[in-house]
Amino acid sequence: MAKKATSVKPSADTLVVKEGEEPWTPAELDELIEELTSTQAHSLEVLEAAEAELNGLMKDSGDGAGQDQADVGATSFERDHELTVVNSERDKLLQIERALTRIENGTYGVCESCGQPVGKMRLMAFPRATLCMTCKTREERR
Repeated sequence: MAKKATSVKPSADTLVVKEGEEPWTPAELDELIEELTSTQAHSLEVLEAAEAELNGLMKDSGDGAGQDQADVGATSFERDHELTVVNSERDKLLQIERALTRIENGTYGVCESCGQPVGKMRLMAFPRATLCMTCKTREERR
């Protein structure tokens, strides 16, 4: 079966769920994909604005001549903050791309560490999750 030029719509019945959970419905999958793509669009806007702000701060950083220590400190703080925002949004975008790819190829909902189901409720609450709660808890303890 050849892929169309546009994204192939994944099937809800191919997604894994935990034992005792109801299978994904097409409406739930549509809602999940809509949430991910909406978050993706928002993150792209935030990233673009933060990168522009960071570029401005980098160009105007100067050498501090004529500025008091508070001005230099405030500029440094702003630059660090914008860099943190840029890195956070980039990470979020990568997680969204990964989730959308996993939905498309049918591996969404499978823990990347142990191979067990992540859990439909967890994915509905945090669609970018790649680990089941057991593995996520273990990772956070390290």
